[in-house]
Amino acid sequence: MRSNVSKWERRFRNREYPTDPEPSAVLRRYLPSCPDGRALDVATGTGRNAVFLAERGYEVDAIDQSRAGLEIARETATDRGVERRIEWIQADLSRHVFPPSTYDLVTISFYRPVDRLPDIKATLRDGGVLFVQHHLRSSKPTESGSSDDRYRFAANELLHAAIDLTVLYYAERGGVRDDGRRSATVELLARNSSGTNQTYPRIEE
Repeated sequence: MRSNVSKWERRFRNREYPTDPEPSAVLRRYLPSCPDGRALDVATGTGRNAVFLAERGYEVDAIDQSRAGLEIARETATDRGVERRIEWIQADLSRHVFPPSTYDLVTISFYRPVDRLPDIKATLRDGGVLFVQHHLRSSKPTESGSSDDRYRFAANELLHAAIDLTVLYYAERGGVRDDGRRSATVELLARNSSGTNQTYPRIEE
């Protein structure tokens, strides 16, 4: 674990990743249908989701193991005037104790929680929403994300992991990004609700 932490510390400090990345278009599109209140951003990195949610009025807990990433995210939040809406938590995600039934919205971007996903889902309040965005395994070579398939989702793996939630959006896709690199990603948005009758938001494409 220590070598992995050092790797991310080095990458963030060397500014190898965007210091002010944009959140997913899917998250932006569905956010008006998500409950207001308190949010958790898991593996916040440089604050992709945390700052965006704070700007939209959420009180956010942003957690990451990288001190360098959190420092960059805090700078962005300060520049945008939302620093007081975010609680920055430096912790080992493999050992962190996630509080149950606490959050109205949980976001995870480009981090595969592996065996922690059940604990993360348990942090949702009734009606709370989970958003996950990550790299996908692909038969075609990709130039973004880890080259090790252990750190990518397999086809339908994330969908199966959220089968106990009400899935509002799910997509697996591959293509070429704006920077010219080939990628394969999966995105899921699901609500902590159950039963045979569910409501679904009307979303403008």
